[in-house]
Amino acid sequence: MPGIRITALALVTSVFVAQRAAAQQFVPPKNATHGGTRIGLFGFGVRGGVDFRRSGQLVLGTTLDIGDLFSNRVRLRPSAEVGLFNGPNTYVGNFEVLWRFTADEEIATPYIGGGLAVAGRDGCGTDPGCPGLWLNAVFGCELHYRSTFNWLLEYHGMDALRRHRLYIGLTTRRGN
Repeated sequence: MPGIRITALALVTSVFVAQRAAAQQFVPPKNATHGGTRIGLFGFGVRGGVDFRRSGQLVLGTTLDIGDLFSNRVRLRPSAEVGLFNGPNTYVGNFEVLWRFTADEEIATPYIGGGLAVAGRDGCGTDPGCPGLWLNAVFGCELHYRSTFNWLLEYHGMDALRRHRLYIGLTTRRGN
C-alpha cells in the first residue's frame, strides 16, 4: 500500500505542477483588433533635430498621442516645435494623422502621415504672410527601447515639402 500512496501523491503533484507551469505560460491576447475612434491622452514624446532649410537650425519639439481614428493604427498626433539659432527663432504647431504599418508590440513600427501646421517666427507681426498655414508630410519609425519607451526617428517635410526637418527622440509606448 505505501507504493500506491507514493504513486498517487506523485500523480497529484505532477498534475499540480503541470497546471502551474501552464498558467505561467499564458500570454494574454493583444489589443490589435480594436476598431473605432478613441480620444484621450495615450502617450507623449520629446524630440530634437535639424531644419535643413535654415542652414542647420536646431529644432526642439514635443508630441502627444491623443487618439485613434477608425483603427488603432490610425493615430492623431499634435506637436509643437521651436527652432533656435542660425536666424530668427521659428515656432510651429502641427496637427497630423499617422498610419502605423505594424502593431505597437513590434520591435520597429514604421509610419507615414500628413497634416496641417501653423508656423511663425520672431518678427512675425510685421509680415502680412505670417503666420503661415503649411501642409506637412511625415515619415518615421519607432524602435523598441524599453517596456515604456520607444526611440523615434522621423523626417518632416513641411510647407508642401519646401522645408525639411529630421528628428530623433523618445516617445512613450502604449499599453495593450
